[in-house]
Amino acid sequence: MTTHPFEDTEDFARRADEADALRSFRDAFHFPPGHDGKPVVYLAGNSLGLQPKNAARYVQEELEDWAKFGVEGHHHGRHPWLHYHELVTEQAARLVGAKPQEVVVMNTLTVNLHLMMVSFYRPTKTRFKILVEGGAFPSDQYAVASQARFHGYDPREAILELKPRPGEETLRTEDILATLDQHGQEVALVLLGSVNYLTGQAFDIAAISRTAHAKGCFVGFDLAHGAGNLRLSLHDDGPDFAVWCSYKYLNGGPGTLAGVFVHERHARSRDIPRFEGWWGHDKATRFQMRPNFDPLPGAEGWQLSNPPILQLAALRASFELFDQAGMEALRAKSEKLTGYLEFLLEKLPPGFVRIITPRDAKQRGAQLSLRFKGEAQGMLKRLSDAGIICDFRKPDIIRAAPAPLYCSFTDVYRFVRTLDAHARE
Repeated sequence: MTTHPFEDTEDFARRADEADALRSFRDAFHFPPGHDGKPVVYLAGNSLGLQPKNAARYVQEELEDWAKFGVEGHHHGRHPWLHYHELVTEQAARLVGAKPQEVVVMNTLTVNLHLMMVSFYRPTKTRFKILVEGGAFPSDQYAVASQARFHGYDPREAILELKPRPGEETLRTEDILATLDQHGQEVALVLLGSVNYLTGQAFDIAAISRTAHAKGCFVGFDLAHGAGNLRLSLHDDGPDFAVWCSYKYLNGGPGTLAGVFVHERHARSRDIPRFEGWWGHDKATRFQMRPNFDPLPGAEGWQLSNPPILQLAALRASFELFDQAGMEALRAKSEKLTGYLEFLLEKLPPGFVRIITPRDAKQRGAQLSLRFKGEAQGMLKRLSDAGIICDFRKPDIIRAAPAPLYCSFTDVYRFVRTLDAHARE
């Protein structure tokens, strides 16, 4: 008989929150008010994270320094703008398990993805395919198709999609590796989401990277749903590159700056093509305004332009919280919180909801993707009316993500009790 460390009671949720060593971080965020004026249960951090309370202060400081110093703020502000992006470099590296030289915060996710494919998608007549997961986020699909066309290939021939087995919702690691074994010699680039945005499935970065490299492929990951969600080890796992946004689990604000990882084995490589920009030039000679590009070693060498300081200031407020909490502790809480959500959902009336996210905690983060009996979009409206924020993906999926920095066991309990009330109507 399977036993659980959980109980289906409000008292258990309250006691779990009292025992939570990370519970104080909840107070560091603004929660939107519901229809009744009370803070909502916010389970949409996989779409847009909440605003850290320090974000406004940090942005205001830079506005004040801009007013006070003008252009001299690049050198004389409280945090001089010339080097401002470096304030988040080590924090970003810790978030994704990399060395500081391997990461840089810049641009937005799809811009960074294109920049990485300029360097790491180098097709030849015999090796020109891009291996992706079927059902990847549309922006990734558009990016790889346009890159294939840019190089003169028909995307229908150049893009190789991984599909679940018949009757299954998610991919099996052994099937991904088997595809690489069978077709690896044709594949120029493996590009997967570390966590699939729709199903919530997390992929084995280390195993995929090893197998892809053994077949001579470059390999990259889109960490849009992985950064700040999973405990990542990019340096040790060894992909050639990764990209991520910072407005989901990383709480940087809508459309904020994204991140890039480039493994250190490429840090000083001069034979990798790239699009070049002044901010990627060697800092020691940047202001000599030389005509020839001399890239910085590491990920910084892929920078094009100086970054927007106000966005960096808001992002800095969130990164400080992640640094204080630590990804090890956050991941441990996330597994318990998501496990509690799964436990409660299984108590609902049979047939009312089906979880399509893997049950293995190693194959998921802080998201469960749910298929409901009946009309899912109407269910989303009912939840919103009850002060619970999730999100919907056509045709019939509601995604619920109890982000561990600010979500509680009581939030999860309230969410499922609301579902239960609707299930029994």
